[in-house]
Amino acid sequence: MSQPVDLTVSNRRLHAADKPRGQGGVAALFLLPNLLGFVGFLLIPLLAAFVLSLFRWDLFHPPRFVGLENFINLLGWHHDPQTDQMLMNDPRFWKYLWNTLFFLTVIPVSLLCSLLLAVLLNQKLRGRAIFRTIFYLPTICAGVGIYLLWMYLLNDQFGLINRALALVGITGPQWLGGYHWAKPALMLMMIWISMGGTGMILYLAGLQGISPELYEAAELDGAGTIQQFRHITVPMVAPTTLFLLITSLIGGFQGGFDMAFVMTRGGPDGATTTLSYYIYNHAFEWFNMGYAAAIAAVMFAVILVVTSITWKLGSSAR
Repeated sequence: MSQPVDLTVSNRRLHAADKPRGQGGVAALFLLPNLLGFVGFLLIPLLAAFVLSLFRWDLFHPPRFVGLENFINLLGWHHDPQTDQMLMNDPRFWKYLWNTLFFLTVIPVSLLCSLLLAVLLNQKLRGRAIFRTIFYLPTICAGVGIYLLWMYLLNDQFGLINRALALVGITGPQWLGGYHWAKPALMLMMIWISMGGTGMILYLAGLQGISPELYEAAELDGAGTIQQFRHITVPMVAPTTLFLLITSLIGGFQGGFDMAFVMTRGGPDGATTTLSYYIYNHAFEWFNMGYAAAIAAVMFAVILVVTSITWKLGSSAR
């Protein structure tokens, strides 16, 4: 008597035979350029920076191993016998860390402006493609050109902003020269640059993925425009918001150098100096390469912690 044939096993063997061999090798070959770029331009420099942070090196003499001395000088405290107080070993680091965190407060404002702008440009408006292009232009323009333009606008003597304020009887402040006005001036420029950039484009993509039936049902239930925005638009684009928030935090911690270098040179009195600018000072002005690497390592740790917390809180809220 013949044995029954297991058709399931036979089909699995047939499909396995039909699959081309060597797919793993082909996939690895396609991934190899990206992997080499990651190792050569990211992983190796990152490990080299961590190793360099354990040395004292001024580019003119051989590196000298100092262990954790750079980190102690950066993050540690010491007792001052004259004032009988505990003082920071490097108070400028903590000041510039505060500057960096202060500049990060523009992120929620920029994301909200990008979302509102995307909602507006998602409507069936005449010439909306032209408006989308206009609002995206600051993102693709050269950074130095934008900074020079805003230096002219913020000039306290002949800038257009102060001239406009003078027309209504208001004396404009020293935007870039005043200690308390330099940060708000740069933050205003940052919002203007970012509101119509990548955030607007990603929000537009997210808005076009929302079913119009949700808005129609809400309108039939008597929901107004603000209620629809709050209860439909904002929750539906939450994944986009989380992505933009994380990438903006990473870019915010790493950025600020070119803006401050061109417009304020980190002044006045260090009011616009960020951690990235402080790394530049130690590395290329004072030639403390090991100390600069230590600052970069600490900044990397701070970015890792902040983004991890943001990711966890954002994932749990969804």
